[in-house]
Amino acid sequence: MSAVDLVGLDAFLRLVGDDLGLDVEGPAGADLALTDVPGWDSLNLLRLVALLEESGHHVPVHRLLEARSLRDIHTLVKEYA
Repeated sequence: MSAVDLVGLDAFLRLVGDDLGLDVEGPAGADLALTDVPGWDSLNLLRLVALLEESGHHVPVHRLLEARSLRDIHTLVKEYA
């Protein structure tokens, strides 16, 4: 399976919003601490890991656990693309 193009921050946030049901508004929302994202919890982290895998992005889980914001996660997605 070819990877879904998530290089752009908007595409990544749209995927997060659509598939996880989180309301993350624009680039400013990407910089919120994960603990401040409305509806974010550890289950959403697991769902995001699965979503990234399904879309062809294989980011080591230990790196995702270090992320503090959705922008950090997006940076990892680009790094491991």
